[in-house]
Amino acid sequence: MKRVAALLMLSLFSIAVLSGCNTVKGFGKDVQKVGEKVEDSSGK
Repeated sequence: MKRVAALLMLSLFSIAVLSGCNTVKGFGKDVQKVGEKVEDSSGK
């Protein structure tokens, strides 16, 4: 199960990097948006 989770995380990270996050600032914004979605789905 840990192996599947690690592969999933690696895949998601690779997709995020390769999808157009060419700057650190752009990547930070993407990470922030993901965090906001997680917060919204948790009911906060």
